[in-house]
Amino acid sequence: MGSLAAADEPLPPLRYPPARRDGDIVDDYHGVLVPDPYRWMEELESEEVKEYVGAQAALANAVLATCDHRGRLRGQLTALLDHPRYRAPFKRAGTYFYFHNPGLLPHSALYVQHGLGGEPSVLLDPGELSDDATVSLSMIGVSDDGEHLAYGTSASGSDWVTISVMRVRDRRRLPDALSWVKFSRIAWTSDGMGFFYSRFPAPKDDDGAPESGIRTDVNLNHEVYYHFLGTDQSDDVMCWKDPEHPKYIYTPEVTEDGMYVLLSVSESSEPVNKLYYCDLSALSHGLSGMKAKGTHEMLPFVKLVDEFEAFYGVVANDGTRFTIQTNKDAPRYKLSRVDVNDPQSWTDVLPEDDKAVLEYACAVHGDKLLVNYLSDVKYVLQMRSLATGELLHGIPIDIGSVNGITGRRGDSEVFVEFSSFLTPGIVYRCDLSSGAPEMSIYREITVPGFDRTDFEAKQVFYPSKDGTKIPMFVVSRKKIVLDGSHPALLFGYGGFGMSMTPQFSAARVVLMRNLGFVTCVANIRGGGEYGEDWHKAGSLANKQNCFDDFIAAGEFLVSAGYTSPSRLCIEGGSNGGLLVAACINQRPGLFGCALAHVGVMDMLRFHKFTIGRAWACDFGCSEKEEEFHWLIKYSPLHNVRRPWEKGAAGDQQYPPTMLLTADHDDRVVPSHTLKFLATMQHVLCRSVEQSPQSNPIVARIDRKSGHGCGRSTQKIIDEAADRYAFAAKMMGVSWID
Repeated sequence: MGSLAAADEPLPPLRYPPARRDGDIVDDYHGVLVPDPYRWMEELESEEVKEYVGAQAALANAVLATCDHRGRLRGQLTALLDHPRYRAPFKRAGTYFYFHNPGLLPHSALYVQHGLGGEPSVLLDPGELSDDATVSLSMIGVSDDGEHLAYGTSASGSDWVTISVMRVRDRRRLPDALSWVKFSRIAWTSDGMGFFYSRFPAPKDDDGAPESGIRTDVNLNHEVYYHFLGTDQSDDVMCWKDPEHPKYIYTPEVTEDGMYVLLSVSESSEPVNKLYYCDLSALSHGLSGMKAKGTHEMLPFVKLVDEFEAFYGVVANDGTRFTIQTNKDAPRYKLSRVDVNDPQSWTDVLPEDDKAVLEYACAVHGDKLLVNYLSDVKYVLQMRSLATGELLHGIPIDIGSVNGITGRRGDSEVFVEFSSFLTPGIVYRCDLSSGAPEMSIYREITVPGFDRTDFEAKQVFYPSKDGTKIPMFVVSRKKIVLDGSHPALLFGYGGFGMSMTPQFSAARVVLMRNLGFVTCVANIRGGGEYGEDWHKAGSLANKQNCFDDFIAAGEFLVSAGYTSPSRLCIEGGSNGGLLVAACINQRPGLFGCALAHVGVMDMLRFHKFTIGRAWACDFGCSEKEEEFHWLIKYSPLHNVRRPWEKGAAGDQQYPPTMLLTADHDDRVVPSHTLKFLATMQHVLCRSVEQSPQSNPIVARIDRKSGHGCGRSTQKIIDEAADRYAFAAKMMGVSWID
């Protein structure tokens, strides 16, 4: 492993663009005065913000131009991604639908195939929806008879969706166009006449669709509608709204037997919801009788669970008897059963496991259950009896992640999607028609130029600050010498009960193969790896545990000889962007580089934009005094300090930092990153004569992109090449051919 070659291009002079500081904006939080000099950056469409973004982009581009591995990284990533990729198929009335990308298409296309042996053909290619591949497919729903496809498209990575409809047999686009859809599903009724969906009221300045710019206003008054095929959106039937609770979010779903429409009601990102149902067969004239506009009331939903006390997800129903996955008195989840005619009597079908988390359950082949457990961040698949929960068969799989299970009670087959750090992807077909389930490889993804035998993945457990054992995956070339010389990439998330399980990454392979990296994923608290208790141990008043766990992961990698602080790069996105930013504030000298994507950086104001209010379940909210005191302690924006003034040894500074955001991110709005960027540059550099901070602090601000979903293959390659070329240059990492 060599140091930076003498021929490497030097960094340009780091002349950080000036940012106006408004000293008049000071907020009073429960008697604590907090200045917010960059509040103007929240006006994302203003000329001042656009000018600032342009100046920061120019600086970042000048820095990136000196990163000599950038072109090689782009070339290697392009070569590794140029292979066929498949998702698990799902079946409707004997017809199979699946996503496939033959290589470097901007987006995976939706294919249709009549019967398993049929000739597949493209049903919908999102790459044809825009000239620049910035329109993506965000959701689909196929009618039970396989005749119609409803699909939601999103522009520039926005969470706003427009739903269109296509006839499958001749690819004919119907005139249907549904706007202002967000946080929705497409739930067809079994008669194929139409579907339920959720949307927000059109804003007063509605010009048809939210295509241009970014909307940051808070999303309120979600509503559920039923859309009849071939009709105008203005004729859709209003099925549910609740003006008394404007923050509620509704997710409709139709049971597989077509008898019921279910409504999951949530208020936040917490795994708790209310559960309502409506017996569609009991509607006097059916949904079509409600079609006459203005002559109906909302659907007569029955409130089966009307408190936010636990999570309730319907797995199956036999008439009025519902099997439900829940964490009620079961932080690792269980399956319970209730007859809606006797809603007080619940029984456990599959009790909570002593250790493993019940991730998913799917009713298949009549009376069977395919269940998926997570045990020490490793998946376990089992076939059980739907009636009793009794174990019928274990289904062996490698250590890795089950990323999807598709199957229905009417089918005798199930498809299971699997990948791991060293397995690009396998789609298994599981035949249930005989006694024991038979797993066979239906499709296997192979990556030319990748030899898994060159690498190894292992799981280690390390102690956090309070002694808690934290699992971490370490992936590297085989038989590396633990002499502290290797560059390392440490990735984490730690929030909202999200589990970080083994996944294949072409970028990770390039880092290990061509730059000698050790790549690591820390399963810190705040995630769901051990159920709700693990999640809660890293949220609200316990949020500091996430940062302690991540910092301890870095310390472990150094002490075990994998890397050294100058060669340790940390990375995370969204809540993980917050994680990275908080950790460089708290331990700047531990890291050699930091990559923070679309992070929540202003913990005092996140709830004021788009859907940010839903995150208070994990973070708390500054409007409550006790919670303000939690947030102000770690909020990245409010905790940038000059390390050299802390009395630390040497002229310690912040690591080279790249903040990444996108101009159409309407989930974590770009002002989070812009304000944090301006604050870091001001505190560490612009306000200090001859500042010791020589490491660059830059931002990569993507255009016509959002929070990360729906990006084209080329955008994914370009961003990965930029950020890892930056990390490699900053840490003095040489290229290995």
